Amino acid sequence: MSTALQTRPPSHLAPGRFGQTRYMIRRKFFKLFGDAFHIYDEAGNLAFYSKLKAFKLKEDIRIYSDEEMREELLTIKARGILDFGMTYDVTDATTGERVGALRRKGLRSILRDQWLVLDANDQEVGKIEEDSMMLALVRRFLTALIPQSFTGTMGLNQVLAFHQRFNPFIQKIDLDFSMDTHRQLDRRFGIAAAVLMCAIEGRQQ
Repeated sequence: MSTALQTRPPSHLAPGRFGQTRYMIRRKFFKLFGDAFHIYDEAGNLAFYSKLKAFKLKEDIRIYSDEEMREELLTIKARGILDFGMTYDVTDATTGERVGALRRKGLRSILRDQWLVLDANDQEVGKIEEDSMMLALVRRFLTALIPQSFTGTMGLNQVLAFHQRFNPFIQKIDLDFSMDTHRQLDRRFGIAAAVLMCAIEGRQQ
């Protein structure tokens, strides 16, 4: 089991907003149109702000440097409309570089969520999946109050852990890259993947 994000002094953190090993994602409690998330670093500072555009036929998620949305950093866009096995492209908004994509395994995700991690050429390089079939079934058919957990792997190596805190009112997620000591996973992609899963999973609950 994971522990909640431990606040540390800024001087103890790696440089750069994408250089951290742990983040906390918090869904905005009330937003009339669309959805929004705040992403904090280990010092408790706002590292990113994410906003989902409302009334879009295709999923369109933007990640910014702050709540004023002065600098757009990443975009996450669905390739199609209302497809349960949707593919979502992740692009660096500052350079136009396509970082990779996430493809949901539609039929398998009915019982236990699974996502494929694709590189910039759409080659499968990893996966992200829900913690266990048993807990996934309990969440779907008995109660949604059991916190979700996901594990991300590339090859045989774990590269991220995604743990929802128990809170029936406000969605809070601890995102941990600390096990990815060789930085196999591009942190830009890791942040985008976590925000996308927060949005998709939160909508289903």
